[in-house]
Amino acid sequence: MKGVTMSGLIVVGADGSVAATAAVAWAADDALRMRAPLRIVTAVHRRPYDASRLAAPGLHDALTEAGGEILAQAEATVRSRQPDVEVTTQLTEGDPVAVLRDQAEDATEIVLGSGGLGGHTGTVLGSVSIHVAGHVHCPVVVVCPEQNVPHREIVVGIEDSEADDAALGYGFEQARLRGSRLRVIHAWQLPIHSSGISYDMNEVRAARTQAVVDRLAPWRKRYPQVPNVEDVRCADPVEALADASAHCDLIVVGSHGRGAIRSMLLGSVGRGVLRNACCAVAVVRT
Repeated sequence: MKGVTMSGLIVVGADGSVAATAAVAWAADDALRMRAPLRIVTAVHRRPYDASRLAAPGLHDALTEAGGEILAQAEATVRSRQPDVEVTTQLTEGDPVAVLRDQAEDATEIVLGSGGLGGHTGTVLGSVSIHVAGHVHCPVVVVCPEQNVPHREIVVGIEDSEADDAALGYGFEQARLRGSRLRVIHAWQLPIHSSGISYDMNEVRAARTQAVVDRLAPWRKRYPQVPNVEDVRCADPVEALADASAHCDLIVVGSHGRGAIRSMLLGSVGRGVLRNACCAVAVVRT
């Protein structure tokens, strides 16, 4: 059985910040691994400056010029780091979340920095990453600028739900491309309202472990070349994944993609991991 193929366009957001520069470097490496073209996008958001008290002659031209400089620097980063990657740039006017949502229509993956102010463009990239991850259907990778030492391990957090397969598919393929080990973490907790109820912890743990083994079985057949291990523990999922992020290169979490409120589509675990992880985090929608 063939593995999941990730091909097509990778889009990375650039705003001139340290975090965005780290995202550009990460995207360049991933584009090389995936043999995919890379598009660098900068959003010029004029609305915050359009109030009459802030308006100044030539301001719009200055914002556009600054955005062009950011793109040029980001393109130079890609060409010096991965000269074989096909790279293009795009300067777009509008709210960053809306711009990136539009970019996702033909993207295989969107890569963003975990935080930072984009100076003259008026884009706070870190403030849009959670909103983008909760709105688009392609994987969204949020890159931490402090991550430097490779660990050669990918971690996928699963919860024994329909969101797991999308996360596992992405995680196994990333591990294959990188030649890394895959660790699948399933952290579970007893129900909050469980006072007076007796649980056989060994029995619960065995059942949870078997569920994870069953979920992994088809992916292990699909990716026999990827070393992997299941890690089942009684713990808070966000804390377990945040702790694991100190010893891996990428955390992958699934997102159900359902819910009445769009900003809540990401889920509490996904939002918590994005806020607390010290490595790159990929959010993969069902």
